[in-house]
Amino acid sequence: MTLGEDQEAHSPHDPVHLVPLDALSAAEGPRRCGEDPDHVRLLLEAGTDLPPILVHRSTMQVIDGMHRLRVAALRGRTHIAVRYYDGGSADAFVLAVRHNIRHGLPLSLTDRTAAATRITRTHPHWSDRAIARASGLSPKTVAAIRRRSSGEIPLSNTRIGQDGRTRPLDATEGRRRAGDLIAAHPTMPLRQVAAKAGISLGTAHDVRERLRTGRSPAPTRAGTGAPPDGHIPRALAPAPRSPLAPPPASPPAPAQPPTLVPAPRAATAPSAQPRTPAAVLHLLRKDPSLRLTDSGRALLRLFDAQAQLVPQWDRLIDAFPHHCADMIVDLADTYAAYWQHIATHLRTATAEPETDQRIPS
Repeated sequence: MTLGEDQEAHSPHDPVHLVPLDALSAAEGPRRCGEDPDHVRLLLEAGTDLPPILVHRSTMQVIDGMHRLRVAALRGRTHIAVRYYDGGSADAFVLAVRHNIRHGLPLSLTDRTAAATRITRTHPHWSDRAIARASGLSPKTVAAIRRRSSGEIPLSNTRIGQDGRTRPLDATEGRRRAGDLIAAHPTMPLRQVAAKAGISLGTAHDVRERLRTGRSPAPTRAGTGAPPDGHIPRALAPAPRSPLAPPPASPPAPAQPPTLVPAPRAATAPSAQPRTPAAVLHLLRKDPSLRLTDSGRALLRLFDAQAQLVPQWDRLIDAFPHHCADMIVDLADTYAAYWQHIATHLRTATAEPETDQRIPS
């Protein structure tokens, strides 16, 4: 069962059956202390008709609605309204947890923790976020439960996320395959690369960008500056630089902005100190030709917006909805191409001031 299948398994439009009370039995549900007498009394005193209960058809065990079943017995009823669930026992337990979290008497923290522990054993392929959503806990709490129970949980190299997609725990091998595919077939669409390499479209996009800058397809190991094995597809390895150009700096840590190193203007010019994008933007803001013209102010506003986004990249990337990934990738590629065209034009115009080239609209 995936995260959305419980909604498909039953809905308000599913048929309701009248079932004898003595045909039903209690399941091993998430409520470890059983029925709450105070909650039964509250429902009984309300005097209203209660919603149908949810029953596992193959076992006739109550998945959700034991308090309602008790109220029906106290009211002297012989039958109760039932909707059936036809899945397996393990999925029926997950469904019971979800229903008890959404409505009725809330589950205690102890109940939710025990339920999450059981789900990690019956659904070890589910991601921490998926189990957290099902059990009403945080992903960090589920991760801690999984670590404590690692000896009892079957090992799996993949996880199924909240969107139902299967993803590897370690994407290093998939990134390497994607790097080799991009090197061998530079025009292959990223969607096809992702499918062949067994990674997400966003990861394929990241691999391509890393290869463009001469880095390994996989991120560096924590605490080291080297890639996992230094594997860079030969076709995309960075070309040797000119002796006049400064040596490339080591890739910065993800949390740090890149450093801008201006190329020397003449052989006798002293070597310039590296400047951060923030320092360069500060200088540009003071330039009257930008600050006092409409086009210059528009350009500064674009750079300002970019500067405000840089510290938030990690949080923004984590928050991207998967169903929008394709459109986000297309927009990012398109705008990156625009900026690259502007950089190329300005570089050419600086090297050859007599040429009159214009940026196509």
